[in-house]
Amino acid sequence: MSTESSPLPGAVLFMGDLVVLARQGRLIQDTRRRGLAALAVVSTDTDLERLAAARADGTHPLSELTEVVQVTDARIATVLPAVQPLLRRYDVRGVISVGEVFVEPVGVLADCLGLPGVGSAAAVICRNKLLQRTAVPEFSPRWQVVPVAERAGFSLPQDEFPAVVKPAGRFYSSGVRQVYNQAELSAALGEFGSDEISLVESRVIGREFSVEALVQGGEVFWSAVTGKETNEHESDFFTELSHTSPALIEPEEEAALLAANTEILRRVGVRDGITHAEYRLTADGVVLMEVAARLPGDAITFLWELAVGEPFEPVMLDLALGVPASYPAPRRRARQHFLDHPHGVLRDVTADGVEVSWPSRDDRWPLMTPAPVGAPAEPRAVLVGRLPGDLLGIQKDSGHRSASVIVDAPLDTDPELVTKQAVERVTLVVDPV
Repeated sequence: MSTESSPLPGAVLFMGDLVVLARQGRLIQDTRRRGLAALAVVSTDTDLERLAAARADGTHPLSELTEVVQVTDARIATVLPAVQPLLRRYDVRGVISVGEVFVEPVGVLADCLGLPGVGSAAAVICRNKLLQRTAVPEFSPRWQVVPVAERAGFSLPQDEFPAVVKPAGRFYSSGVRQVYNQAELSAALGEFGSDEISLVESRVIGREFSVEALVQGGEVFWSAVTGKETNEHESDFFTELSHTSPALIEPEEEAALLAANTEILRRVGVRDGITHAEYRLTADGVVLMEVAARLPGDAITFLWELAVGEPFEPVMLDLALGVPASYPAPRRRARQHFLDHPHGVLRDVTADGVEVSWPSRDDRWPLMTPAPVGAPAEPRAVLVGRLPGDLLGIQKDSGHRSASVIVDAPLDTDPELVTKQAVERVTLVVDPV
């Protein structure tokens, strides 16, 4: 465990690949402002040459990274040996998982070092939907686990269709599919790897939300609800197409979601950190889809910054370092909406009067300064998640989406109208195929 008298330089250790490190680059900047070194562990999904280019650019937030270590995978048995040289050179005072894949090694390492963190058990449970179903069955849909050896012969009665097939350990909606009959069920199960746990769940009908929460010392001190829309009504997939923070929701519905989330985090044993959980609100109550012990994906952290007026990153560092933390209530509403796109080869994205950013190409996210409480509604950014030359088609999961708009408005403004006006400003230049 680190001490104030350590002769080694103080540091915070981040784990996450380039795409998420770039998105939350202010974590690196704020770490350096606090006089601490910023260390990073990345996987082979990160192009080290691209990361080196960002670090060499003095205007890029990642230029303030002190050291980077690349690992072949995110298993605990791989990551913990790889960080030992860093632990010998630095007094590591905080460990943060910026993305999903490193949640488990971060949870275990923080416990080994006696540092704040979500806790080893919570880290493992929050990376596996089977464990989540086992931990909180009363908040779960009807479900069955299908071992690899039983996939070929697994069947459901016809009256249990439609059903949803999920890989227990993936994220970003990857592999999640609705099936309507036995043939589709067998085909979906056959697509999973031999090392993956397969779940078959009842199709839960109800609006979808996420709850973002901040936890310190096992107590939730801030939580709020984000509204979601997916493409489930027009396809067999569940790709997220919009996030609205805070959600447009009745007070009693919000209270039910927040109460369920708080109880689930207590049962899972989350100690210190941020969580992102996804729910369905049904006629029978709140149903948990999954809970993650990490920052939310897409631009949700930016939505809450616009809504609340303060960024998430300093709070994340406070939680990792054991500093008493707080975060305000929302006072505006922000939305990220993903555009529909024609099928074909993407050439360009333009927007009338709105900055277009290409994080997937430039590893840069736009800065969106929160507006005063009563400022008029306006589009704040256009984000492109694909590259020129990419083939656009069916949006089967998050990686198949193309571009999104971010809008910001007073709480009493209709976000649908603001979104529609923002979308009309954007043009996707696509060559049909």
